Amino acid sequence: MPGKESKAIIQFAGDEFFVGVTPSGHAQAIETNSKRNLAATPMELLLIALGSCTGVDVISILKKKRQKVTDYHIEVSGERREEFPRSYTRLNVKHIVRGRGLSEPAVARAIELSDQKYCSVAATLRGSAEIVTSYEILEEDLADA
Repeated sequence: MPGKESKAIIQFAGDEFFVGVTPSGHAQAIETNSKRNLAATPMELLLIALGSCTGVDVISILKKKRQKVTDYHIEVSGERREEFPRSYTRLNVKHIVRGRGLSEPAVARAIELSDQKYCSVAATLRGSAEIVTSYEILEEDLADA
């Protein structure tokens, strides 16, 4: 039984620009001239998609586990093939979590659950690129608060 279909519309805007409109109606400028660098390229958007997908999961899981997260960001980098198609062969996803008294097992499990079970973008990409996750936990000083 097929799942629900989502449809984005990508409109050519001239001069190597496109405007993508998401299924929910949000517009995104897209640049295909990476030397000009006036908007995100499709491959850059893929990195953001992976990072934001896993980030939503991880922060939600940590909140449910009553972890006191004060700052969180994800660094996503990719290694691409030299020949065409210049697809990603490896994606590195590093979670940097700052908080008070964070449980390392809770952070590790949240990341694992996102990576292996919940993140649809990771599941979509996994067949064509290796996804390597790592994390860093930073303890928040009371003086920093």
